[in-house]
Amino acid sequence: MLGDLIGTLSNYLYTYILVILLIAAGLYFTVRTRFIQFRMVRESIRVVGERPEKEGAVSSFQALMVSTASRVGTGNIVGISTAVCLGGYGAVFWMWLIAIIGGASAFIESTLAQIYKRRNPETGECYGGPSYYIEAALHSRPLAVVFAITLILTYAGGFNMVASYNLQSTFAGYSFYDPATTPWVIGAILAVLVGYCLMGGGKRIMKVTSTLVPFMGGMYVLVALIVVVLHIQLLPQVLGRIFSEAFDFQSIFAGFTGSAMMYGIKRGLFSNEAGVGSAPNAAASAHVSHPAKQGLVQMLSVFIDTLLICSATAFMLLCSGVEPTKGLEGAPYVQAALQNVFGAAGPVFITVAMVLFAFTTLIGNLYYVDNALNYIVGRVPAREFMVLFRINAMIVIFIGAGQSIDLVWNLADVLMGLMALINLPVILILARPALDAMKDYAAQRKAGKNPVFKAKHIGLEGKTEYWQ
Repeated sequence: MLGDLIGTLSNYLYTYILVILLIAAGLYFTVRTRFIQFRMVRESIRVVGERPEKEGAVSSFQALMVSTASRVGTGNIVGISTAVCLGGYGAVFWMWLIAIIGGASAFIESTLAQIYKRRNPETGECYGGPSYYIEAALHSRPLAVVFAITLILTYAGGFNMVASYNLQSTFAGYSFYDPATTPWVIGAILAVLVGYCLMGGGKRIMKVTSTLVPFMGGMYVLVALIVVVLHIQLLPQVLGRIFSEAFDFQSIFAGFTGSAMMYGIKRGLFSNEAGVGSAPNAAASAHVSHPAKQGLVQMLSVFIDTLLICSATAFMLLCSGVEPTKGLEGAPYVQAALQNVFGAAGPVFITVAMVLFAFTTLIGNLYYVDNALNYIVGRVPAREFMVLFRINAMIVIFIGAGQSIDLVWNLADVLMGLMALINLPVILILARPALDAMKDYAAQRKAGKNPVFKAKHIGLEGKTEYWQ
């Protein structure tokens, strides 16, 4: 009953509301930023390598890795498999589109997070995110608190349940797997490992994610490339079907809730989170000389996630020679595809990859949750409270492993949709400071300077805490 209700709500959100809002906002920001996701890609890569101004502070690269740890996860493997099994080849095109136009939305929200971020007077560390720019610029703490609560429910609840379920589902093909007990055992082990890491605090999170994410992503893309090269003769046919099925509007409008467009947008948004309001929490923590730098870095994170990792999954699956069907939805299709290419070693590799993807996703998600809790309380919560909260988060991870695939995915989609419904209108209203910061950055770069930001440069003197 609950599963059916959540599924109906998910279909309604993505059929009638979010599709229009996501595309409209992305196109609006693309035009207003003069196609920043194309003209400043090289600059975004350059900025990632900059060292923080303060020794030991969070760098652009570390902030990128935390946001990428949350974005790059089990959804990049199982989510893409689900999209092509249920929506067909055309889902890949809509996934690309939502990422390309979403890059501009990611730039705006993360630049805003930097502009309105705050500094901890005791440690000197920076923090911020949508709740902070909602309160500072819109002067609405109630809305900011609602957003923070929604974020906590999404990341500590829906997203972590999905990651836990997806991880245990990759073991379904092994002989020892018992549907009645194995998911719960794997969920318990995962919950304990994540809890151990979280008890080490934010610095341990930064260290773990900045180490695991590049290794994990690099190995995964390499294997995907090998699959494509071994079946290069199928590539023209795959590309042809992606574009032809993407524009099969008769099928789309005949049943939108099961169409390539809806599944591509759903899984694309779940994967890259552009405009949802999650990445700005990591973006605000970076010590940079100009807010636009983190806007560019987080824009790059969207491309790493979808145009690189998700595309690697899509081509790896569709070039494997195994045709996607509803019966193979999720991890089984991924394992069947790799087994067809690498034999018994294929499913083992995916299992290892899923363990790493799930682990970094869970840690990155709970980093965002810590930030939201800090905002609601107005300070770092008492240690006893955080220990209790993290134990609850571990319980959610454990429970998620034993749920059904439809329930965990639909719950995550609904909660993520609610975040987007708050954040997208907010950044549309507050876009001006981010656009002015972009112009200020471009002017200083054109003059041959390393851009340095002051609030007065864009008419915000006295309206921000950090940049005075």
